[in-house]
Amino acid sequence: MRSVNKITLLGNVGRDPETRFMDSGLAVVNFSLATSRKPKDKPEVTQWHNLVAFGKTGELISQYVSKGSKLYVEGEVQYSEYEKDGIKRYATKIVVNDVSFLSPPTEAKPEPEPEEEFPF
Repeated sequence: MRSVNKITLLGNVGRDPETRFMDSGLAVVNFSLATSRKPKDKPEVTQWHNLVAFGKTGELISQYVSKGSKLYVEGEVQYSEYEKDGIKRYATKIVVNDVSFLSPPTEAKPEPEPEEEFPF
């Protein structure tokens, strides 16, 4: 019997991606994504998702995505549990397998030009 763990999200990035590298050099990029829906005659409902992307996918996200970017993401749900201050806690992350950028890429901030020194 076959099983499937697949999720598809379309939303806006909630914070700039945070990038770190494993000892092996593999990029690990964490970011959040907001998805919203508006039920009839009710206020808009927004869900926040924590995402992680690895390797080349993570590097592309880190390079071209910033807070507010619109993304289409496919991935899988990953659950984990940990203990903090003696209390068992649970976390849910979406591991990104594929991403489509739906906003123009963010532009790198220009380097400030050095000030010229004028002899007076």
